[in-house]
Amino acid sequence: MPIDLDAALSADPVVREISWTPADVLLYHLSLGAGSTPGRPELGLTYERGLSVLPTFGLVAGGGPSSGRLTLPGMRLPGIDIDLRKVLHGGQRIEVHRPLPTEGSARTSQRVADVIDLGQGRAAVVELETSAEDGDGPLWTQTSQIWARGEGGFDGSAPRSDGVRLPERAADLRVTASTGANQAMLYRLNGDYNPLHIDPEFARGAGLDGPILHGLATLGIAAKAIVDAVAGGEVTRLTGIEARFAGMVRPGQQVAVEIWTATEGEVLFRASVDGTTALDRGRATVR
Repeated sequence: MPIDLDAALSADPVVREISWTPADVLLYHLSLGAGSTPGRPELGLTYERGLSVLPTFGLVAGGGPSSGRLTLPGMRLPGIDIDLRKVLHGGQRIEVHRPLPTEGSARTSQRVADVIDLGQGRAAVVELETSAEDGDGPLWTQTSQIWARGEGGFDGSAPRSDGVRLPERAADLRVTASTGANQAMLYRLNGDYNPLHIDPEFARGAGLDGPILHGLATLGIAAKAIVDAVAGGEVTRLTGIEARFAGMVRPGQQVAVEIWTATEGEVLFRASVDGTTALDRGRATVR
């Protein structure tokens, strides 16, 4: 994958018009496991009456069934052409500027904010920044870190230190969330149709022993756990979340979310499976 750094950074933003319906929001919540615990229907997330929207919905808005799209969007960017078999989603951050509506439309603007060079023979990290706004103003801003294995050594930006450090003491709270065997099949209907999450042969070609859950699904599961444990179930109190993707979750496994109270309005977190970290250096803003 040749990287033309100047072309990537100087390209005009990609602007899209997106829309979503309550059905898209309901599907997103269900794909994170909302309402799957017997006796706990979580109607605020699973019923259109009184529906609230998890802020991480902004990560998939416009890609669900109402978009009419059932194709893989790909990762072709100005100056960059990424082979999906070499791609890893390295990290994600989203900040919502106000509560997200259950139904609406927005204009998104996406640009390559930076391309980080981890060295010859290692990885290139593409940082994509996407903002969304509607007629009432900004809705959300998100940054994705996309790792392309083996594509370093092109004289890009130097790696930066990550300021999030988790405490060494035991977590203040711990929430365990179960995932279903069909969780990745369900989550992909939000718009990420990468065959890595459903096709065993494709997954083996990427060096895995089977399909894995989407990293954004794990992040959404963690966001829901934080809302439940810290925000009393009030989704609008969660206004931002970020984490690094450090490991894989396979459908059917349990995700343990450890949460630390950091400062007023901020918590730190980590998610793991069977003691192996899946999300690391997590930070969330809870108002």
